Amino acid sequence: MSANEKNISLSNIELAAIEAVYFLGIGGIGMSALARYFNRIGKKVFGYDNTATPLTKKLEAEGIHIHFEDQVKLIPSNFLDIYQENALVVYTPAIPLTHKELNYFKSTGHKVLKRAQALGVITENTHSLAVAGTHGKTTTSSILAHLIHAHGEPISAFLGGVASNFESNFVHEEGAKITVVEADEYDRSFLTLHPTGAIITSTDADHLDIYGEEGELLKSFRMFAEQVSNVLLLHENIAEGLTQNKALQRSPDKILTYGWNKEADYQITSRVHRKGSYVMDLKTPHGELLNIVFPMAGKHNTENALAALALAAESGLNINRLAEGLASFKGIKRRFETLVNTSDHIYIDDYAHHPTELNAAIAAAKELYQNKKITGIFQPHLFSRTKDFADEFAASLSKLDQVILLDIYPARELPLNGVTSAWLLEKISTKKKLLSKEETLNWVKSEKPELLMTLGAGDIDQLVNPIKKALS
Repeated sequence: MSANEKNISLSNIELAAIEAVYFLGIGGIGMSALARYFNRIGKKVFGYDNTATPLTKKLEAEGIHIHFEDQVKLIPSNFLDIYQENALVVYTPAIPLTHKELNYFKSTGHKVLKRAQALGVITENTHSLAVAGTHGKTTTSSILAHLIHAHGEPISAFLGGVASNFESNFVHEEGAKITVVEADEYDRSFLTLHPTGAIITSTDADHLDIYGEEGELLKSFRMFAEQVSNVLLLHENIAEGLTQNKALQRSPDKILTYGWNKEADYQITSRVHRKGSYVMDLKTPHGELLNIVFPMAGKHNTENALAALALAAESGLNINRLAEGLASFKGIKRRFETLVNTSDHIYIDDYAHHPTELNAAIAAAKELYQNKKITGIFQPHLFSRTKDFADEFAASLSKLDQVILLDIYPARELPLNGVTSAWLLEKISTKKKLLSKEETLNWVKSEKPELLMTLGAGDIDQLVNPIKKALS
């Protein structure tokens, strides 16, 4: 954090006084939601990203000026002409510290905030509901936003994916008093939030390039939990590690658990697949809920739905009306999204980029399609994550009938010596290939596998539409 950032008091930033906002990395899913928010409330919005994408094109169509070269001279003059006290610069941690425009804004005394800090300012005086966890944030927050909306309450929501019910990663309805946000543990970003209520879905080791060890990650989750004021929902598998082994210094008013065990405050007592959806019975502090329909596959997604239902209910909404809303949830782009489903081919796309997420996605596919061979195309994300979890990745991918491995997507990282997809491939015990994206698409066109999954968080999404076209 720079000296300029240290001197910024977040509590002294008045959104009403801000006239213009400049985003560095505006094409990111979280950044674009913030950009849409400021654009919606009438601020002038500008941005930079290194690559034009369908998302940046949508932002431009909404009236946002974006350029794609890191050049100070390309910063629009009508942003620079605004008095610095009335201008805000927001950047994503993915922006390198050597970035010319970022350093220009820091050196000229502009208000410069990380994305999470800006989100903290926006949600500071709202009834904010946050979803944290190393897995399930986007799905759970999207379900939560949908349930509150379906209940009839106006909301604002900042999501990490495109929710199909809203066809957007951002929702801002007239008169909204509730704000739904994802609380991202990367770079300890969630510590800028002080939510009214929160869910923590999981605390599996991840981002060890930031935390160094799992204990430091857990410490940050405890710190986040201590910043929740009213109610905290914890998955039953993590409750003891967060609250009992080391007591929270400042606890929310209420801490509840959810899961499958009878000791959980919110419990799934049964779950069956019926006519393309799942039907559940639930035990809650508000009474039993029977024959609750939820259309999204996967045991983990059932848990996410329960968590969202629980937090909405604990926020004072009618639990029976909330439960009815589960049936109309349409899913999220790239979260176990079924893109082709014919008698010949099934194609599912999923954002899974951690071994736990791969296990969940593969298990969901096997549950739905028990007699089909599953081919997975996986793009590892980050050299550090691949190195830290190589054996776990190999074990997860070996559960597939066949694996197509792409090169590691580096994102913000430089290569690590010896950490390559070829090195990971050697550890996988099932049928396997290492291919480029172009070779992969040609392979799909020629082989046409009966059940195909694309898995990963990098730029593997560039293959999604071509594969969909090839298999349709």
